Amino acid sequence: MRKVAILSALAATLVAGPAFAALKTGSDAPDFTAPAAIGGKDFVFSLAEALKKGPVVLYFYPKSFTRGCTIEAHEFAENFDNFSAAGASLIGVSADTIATQREFSTKECRDKFPVAADPDLSVIDAYDAKRDRPTRDGDTVSDRISYVVTPDGKIGLTYVSADPIQHVAETLRFVRQWRESRKR
Repeated sequence: MRKVAILSALAATLVAGPAFAALKTGSDAPDFTAPAAIGGKDFVFSLAEALKKGPVVLYFYPKSFTRGCTIEAHEFAENFDNFSAAGASLIGVSADTIATQREFSTKECRDKFPVAADPDLSVIDAYDAKRDRPTRDGDTVSDRISYVVTPDGKIGLTYVSADPIQHVAETLRFVRQWRESRKR
């Protein structure tokens, strides 16, 4: 019995920890521009411009070319057409350099969607997405947090989980529901 209580408390701490740092649903989404790459080509991503086309799935991930981040990029790439059909665009953000993002956008994002470089952590900080502890190498990175920013500039969904696949499922579910609610 005591073991179950301890495990439950630990699970609650792990789930609640990062969620307290993330922006809350309904709050204003900080506007930003950032160097980004898609298909190995550089451009400047503008959240304000992307929102003119519909909701934006903005996902933060710790580090390009790591196991979980690669899985997540593959899942987003495989579901790119589903997000597009729901009227949403995608952008991944990490503390990696633009040179790293250029390669990641081609190899792991499969030329489907952009990833932004935030080595100075300005976007990561604005979205309260910084991991509270450095990596084994001492790097400061973001947590795995996904947001859906609605065209009015509000946070429609905040999703925090270590499971990279669930980020795709949850953000796509929200975008579809959001789109459906606009048809009524």
